[in-house]
Amino acid sequence: MAHRKAGGSAKNLRDSNPKYLGTKLYDGQKAISGSVIIRQRGTRILPGKNVGTGKDHTLFALKDGTVKFGTKRKVHFNGKTILKKTVNVI
Repeated sequence: MAHRKAGGSAKNLRDSNPKYLGTKLYDGQKAISGSVIIRQRGTRILPGKNVGTGKDHTLFALKDGTVKFGTKRKVHFNGKTILKKTVNVI
């Protein structure tokens, strides 16, 4: 009989750091130039007026103003028309 449990037998003890994704400024809130509005994976929400996109698809304000959410019709790659959410700074 072995006196010690075999090393490396537990495979589920690792965990990744939190990424803090999601909406940081909601509809009607004030945005300062450069402030992060949404952190996302992929462009789930599209940038609108006065909103820029970072290399990791983060949406941020380009000018001071109020955050407004809306929708936009887009033609998908297969010809279907879909509604996408957009964010503007007014």
